[in-house]
Amino acid sequence: MKRMGMIFRAKANKALDRAEDPRETLDYSYQKQLELLQKVRRGVADVATSRKRLELQLNQLQTQSAKLEDQGRKALALGREDLAREALSRRAALQQQVSDLETQHQTLAGEEEKLTLAAQRLQAKVDAFRTKKETIKATYTAAQAQTRIAESFSGISDEMSDVGVAIQRAEDKTAQLQARAGAIDELLASGALDDHSGLAKDDIQAELDRLSGGTDVELELQRMKAELAGGAADRQQAIEGGQGAAEDQSQGRSQSQPQPPRFDKQ
Repeated sequence: MKRMGMIFRAKANKALDRAEDPRETLDYSYQKQLELLQKVRRGVADVATSRKRLELQLNQLQTQSAKLEDQGRKALALGREDLAREALSRRAALQQQVSDLETQHQTLAGEEEKLTLAAQRLQAKVDAFRTKKETIKATYTAAQAQTRIAESFSGISDEMSDVGVAIQRAEDKTAQLQARAGAIDELLASGALDDHSGLAKDDIQAELDRLSGGTDVELELQRMKAELAGGAADRQQAIEGGQGAAEDQSQGRSQSQPQPPRFDKQ
């Protein structure tokens, strides 16, 4: 059972690893940080609201305390010491409440300051994480594109491997058909198979055709040699005839030219 559980977890982990996209994980983490920052800001707002309510209560108690003090003075001025004592007693109770509220106000102010600093630090971390997130996403996208291009060039990608397999199958089938056709031709030529189409020749006729074909080649070769030899003879005769004509012309010119006069000595 332990081994089965381990195998199942390993398979599940591998499947999740293939399905996981780091860019989506980074976006999800950034979203969670934004939610946390929003909660901290809401906490700061709540603390600030409580502090403000305490300040309002303090102002009211201080107003009542001042009013009771004024009433005590008026009662003493009128000779009502009992009323003055009652007013001062109430004022003393209000002062105790004011003291307690002031302590709570200081505590809330301190908590508000701490939460404000925490929100500012968290905001800075969220901004830094957003910049890093975008950088990692861009790098991952570029690396993924480079990997796909490299796989396409090397032929190890899924698409290119399918194309390569198809080409290999086509080449194998073509070679198999060529080999089968060649084998059938050899069997027909040797007589091991009968050609029912009536177009195939027997071995004697094939040999006669081969010999006659070779004879035709020899005859054509002899004819070409004769043509070449006849052409060379004609050119030689033409060259010799041209030289004779040139000599006759030179002799004619020499005879037609007047001879210079000769002066014999007496």
